[in-house]
Amino acid sequence: MSAPPLLVLGVRRSGTTLLRVMLDRNSELAIPDESYFIPQLVDRHRGPLDVDAFADDLSRVQTLRDWEVDIDAVRRRLRPGMPPGEAIAAVYETYAANQGKKRWGDKTPMYMQQLPMLERVFPDALYVHLMRDGRDCALSFLQMPEGIVTRTWAHPHDAAGFACQWRSEVVAARALGRRVGARYLEVRYGELVAEPEAVLRRICTHAELPFEPTMVDYAGSIDVSKQPHQQRLTRPPTPGLRDWRAEMGDADVRAFEAVAADLLAGLGYEVNGEVTAKGRLRRLSYDGRVKAWNATGRAVRRSPLWRRRHPPL
Repeated sequence: MSAPPLLVLGVRRSGTTLLRVMLDRNSELAIPDESYFIPQLVDRHRGPLDVDAFADDLSRVQTLRDWEVDIDAVRRRLRPGMPPGEAIAAVYETYAANQGKKRWGDKTPMYMQQLPMLERVFPDALYVHLMRDGRDCALSFLQMPEGIVTRTWAHPHDAAGFACQWRSEVVAARALGRRVGARYLEVRYGELVAEPEAVLRRICTHAELPFEPTMVDYAGSIDVSKQPHQQRLTRPPTPGLRDWRAEMGDADVRAFEAVAADLLAGLGYEVNGEVTAKGRLRRLSYDGRVKAWNATGRAVRRSPLWRRRHPPL
C-alpha cells in the first residue's frame, strides 16, 4: 500500500507557496505547482473508471503539459473500474516518479472551498493547514497584479471581501481537522518564517518523512521569472516582511474586523474591533455567491460544454 498524500491547506497569500517549496525539496516528496484539475476530473468521472474517457480528459488539461507529465505514462498506471481518486493519484504518482520521488502532495488554495471533495477522493490523505493573520493575507492579496488569480463571482475586491474568504476557508479547514483527527496538523506562518527548521520537523514527523536541511536552504534555487507575485522566494525565510499594523489603513482594518474579528480573536491574533451586522451580511452574501459559483462549475464540468471549452492539447 502506497503512503498517503500530503495536502497543504491555506487561504491564498498565507505562505503556502513557501511551504510547498520547502516540502518539495525533500528527497521523498514531490509537490508540484497548483493543479486546479482535481474538481474537473472528480465531477467528470464519478463511477468506476473508463480508462479511455479518463485519458482523453487528461489530454485536455493544460496543467499536465506544464508539469511535463506524459499521458501514456499515466495510462499505464490505470485500470478499468478503479476509483476516480486512485486514477487522479496516478497523475501525481507519475509526476513524482519523474522527479525521482516516491510520494506526492498538492498545494492548491482554490481547493479550500471544496474540502469535503478532497476528503472523499483521498480518504487517507494527511493535511497541513498553514494559517496566517488574515489582515496580512489581505494586504498581500489586494496588491497582487491583475490576471494572477482566477476571478469567481465571490472574488474579493476589498479588505472586507477578502475577510469573508479568509474566515470561511479557515473555518472550513479547521472543521475538516476535527473530522479527520490525527491526519490534520495546524501550523502558523509566523512560526514557519521565524523557526523554519522546527516547524518543518513537526511537519515531517506528521507525514512520516525524514527532515532534511536542504528543505530550508531554497533561496537562490527557485525560478520566479514567471511569477511576479512570488519574488520573496528569492530570499530565505524572513519574519516581518508584511505587517498589517504598519501597512493597512485604519478603514481597511475596521472593515476586515467587522467580518472576521471573532475568528481572529479565537486564533489568538490581536483584535481592536468586533463583528458588525454589516459584516455578517457580507459573510452571508459571500457564502451564497460561492455556493452558486461552485454549483455552476459542477454543472459545466459534467456537461458536453467542458470538452468544447477544453480541446485536446
